[in-house]
Amino acid sequence: VGSSSVLTCPLKGNITMLTWKITPKVGGLCTLVYRLDTNMTHRTTCSDNINWTFRAGLAPALEIWQVGIAQEGNYSCEVASLEGNFQMMYHLTVLVPPRLSLYCDEQGSPVCEAAAGKPPAQLSWVPESSSTAEEKYHDNGTVTVLSKFTACDTNVTNVTTCMVSHPAGNWSQTIA
Repeated sequence: VGSSSVLTCPLKGNITMLTWKITPKVGGLCTLVYRLDTNMTHRTTCSDNINWTFRAGLAPALEIWQVGIAQEGNYSCEVASLEGNFQMMYHLTVLVPPRLSLYCDEQGSPVCEAAAGKPPAQLSWVPESSSTAEEKYHDNGTVTVLSKFTACDTNVTNVTTCMVSHPAGNWSQTIA
């Protein structure tokens, strides 16, 4: 989330038209059409952060600025050329890194929170804990994961570390 993404379509032969059809998980169909013979572009119902990018010597590509969860979905590129019609399909999945916080609850037990991540983060403890993670699902598709440290034995150190694993990265925080 927040990054830019460029999707390309393989060029085959003498192209006459290039069409992107975008079917987001939420919202309606967006189409972008480029005709090479007239150098004309046309777009319907696309958000402002999705547009063509033209670079010298390269095929016109689709660029998405400031990617958000709303851009998640299927992206189909269709090429019409003298040699025939060709299609390339992408499925865009947006990763949202969670916000990590580590604090002590009212009883003094460490609590690790990986807030608003997509997909849900995996939490673990050092030293090892027998705790289980709770997940809270949000309307925007993100998930907050909460885990309270529960000691496996009474000989536990005074320093506890929460480890967070996520496709967007790995983080840790330590609390005394």
